[in-house]
Amino acid sequence: MRSYRELFRTPEFTPLFLGSGAQIAAQTVGGLALATQVYRATGSPLLSAVSMFGPSLAQVVGATFLLSGADRLPPRATLAGISLAFAAGTAVLALPGLPLWAVFAVILVTGLIASLGGGVRWGLLNEILAKDGYLLGRSVFNMMSGLMQIAGFATGGLLVTLLSARTTLILSALLYLVSALIVRAGLTARPPRQTGRPSAAQTWRTNARLWSSRPRRLTYLGLWIPNGLVVGCESLFVAYDPGAAGTLFACAALGMLIGDVTVGRLIRPARRARLAAPLLILLAAPYLVFFLRPPLPVTALLATLASAGFAASLVQQEQLMALTPDALAGHALGLHSAGMLTFQGVSAALAGTLAQLTAPATAVTVMAGASLLVTGVLLAAGKSPTLVGTPGRQGESHAA
Repeated sequence: MRSYRELFRTPEFTPLFLGSGAQIAAQTVGGLALATQVYRATGSPLLSAVSMFGPSLAQVVGATFLLSGADRLPPRATLAGISLAFAAGTAVLALPGLPLWAVFAVILVTGLIASLGGGVRWGLLNEILAKDGYLLGRSVFNMMSGLMQIAGFATGGLLVTLLSARTTLILSALLYLVSALIVRAGLTARPPRQTGRPSAAQTWRTNARLWSSRPRRLTYLGLWIPNGLVVGCESLFVAYDPGAAGTLFACAALGMLIGDVTVGRLIRPARRARLAAPLLILLAAPYLVFFLRPPLPVTALLATLASAGFAASLVQQEQLMALTPDALAGHALGLHSAGMLTFQGVSAALAGTLAQLTAPATAVTVMAGASLLVTGVLLAAGKSPTLVGTPGRQGESHAA
């Protein structure tokens, strides 16, 4: 599968794509509105930031207890149910006079639910597309996510200004309902990929099975840590240059779009498989220059170049699928998604702490250097095929 036309002609791809787009838009608009509402109520930058990153941090709990459901629940009903749960939770957050503890309780619950949604969605995508189409399909989802976040933040900021944070939360809840309707009407009822009931014990066993393979361990670490540390760099754009933060975020989104199109559409598979390590280096190296505080045109170019390196995750996900049995695809991709978001949230908090103790430019450089160091360690850890791109056989033959 080499063209976008062929991709969108694949049955069920378009409704999954549109439903996911509506959900991301709802998350972005609602997250900005909630952070604004919490900040206005408390005056606390920390609580405001946690209200946005809290769902991501809660995913580590979901990855520990809920992920077995990714392959043991019917995909259509589960995705529609998750969107409905998000709609209900967002509507609760819009209630006037809701105490702060209740706000964070809802955030925790929605974060736990979100940890299951990633595994179900990406496992279904892997099932809908042919084996050679997953990377192209995932790259299109990544591009859509970046564009919807840019549009969502811009629209959310306008809505909060013109209306109110509470009204914007209600509109976000309606977007979640749209997502549920698209999924319910556009997808067919598929059976779960595995039999049996989901449980915390089964989640632990499957996590242990996935983690027992050394190539998969290195793949997960390569997907989670370098990426997360660089997101920590991006989280300091506002502190680094308050007047140009919007420009830097837009340039970063543009770079991610360019990287995903190039790797997902233009580069042949044989060559693509060897690009993960160079892309991980590109992801972090430009941020080392931020220490010198170059002029805005240079920092904007550096942010664009760096974000093209996020395309490394496409190559690594393709490798992860080559190393994982089909029956565990949803769980494996859910573990990747939950771990990635968790590390991004932790890295954002770490970057903010470093910036508070030193300076934003120094913290950006430290986080970028740490990302490069982790990439180097993973490359040296047995010359892992997960980074240099040598395909592995599917199954359990690589267990340590």
